[in-house]
Amino acid sequence: MHPKALLFLDFFKPLSKSAFIKAIKLSLVRLNIKGISYSQTQSGAYALILKEVTGERTLPIIIGAFEAQSIAIALEHEIKPPRPLTHDLFKTFADRFDIKIKQIIIHKLVDGVFFSSLICERDKIEEIIDTRTSDAVALAIRFNAPIFTYENILDKAGVFLKIKEEFNLQKEESLNIPKPPAKTQSKNDAFSKLTMKTLMKNLEEAIAHEDYELAAKIRDEINNRK
Repeated sequence: MHPKALLFLDFFKPLSKSAFIKAIKLSLVRLNIKGISYSQTQSGAYALILKEVTGERTLPIIIGAFEAQSIAIALEHEIKPPRPLTHDLFKTFADRFDIKIKQIIIHKLVDGVFFSSLICERDKIEEIIDTRTSDAVALAIRFNAPIFTYENILDKAGVFLKIKEEFNLQKEESLNIPKPPAKTQSKNDAFSKLTMKTLMKNLEEAIAHEDYELAAKIRDEINNRK
């Protein structure tokens, strides 16, 4: 039986209240790409910001410079590199052999690392291929494939994007907003010395400045204490 079918078969069985809640937590949530911001705490790294389509939660994912460049080029349709990038080559190869990427699913989070899968199809046969999340997103753009994650992953790792009016901020369209220099340089060991109340306050401040990479680090510290 197809792996995805096993999950949905559970919905047709009589469920207890606790089992029903667990099933809902495993439901898929569609994500859009909100943008990419430069990481000031990890040299050469970037924060890929994914946002749920029907809500305000965001999923910050740390990626490398090459993957960030590949995603940015795919988003900017007017930019055409003189030679195909690796993800462009994969797209050409897949098109030549009639392979389609139907969707990508960010299905697991372990020690701050996101695991993803490509759901591919050829000759009406589906295959699931393990992939890095950064590569999956770069390919999803090129194949115009939807991006999904599970509700329980968003609950654990998502950052709730509060309405800007709560912070008396002006609307910003770009993610490239200058980061607060003092706090963005903090490491995880510095967070360990802070109280939970202070962490929550710092989390709100990071979100207010749209510093999602810092928010992700504070979020991880808060989750580790629960």
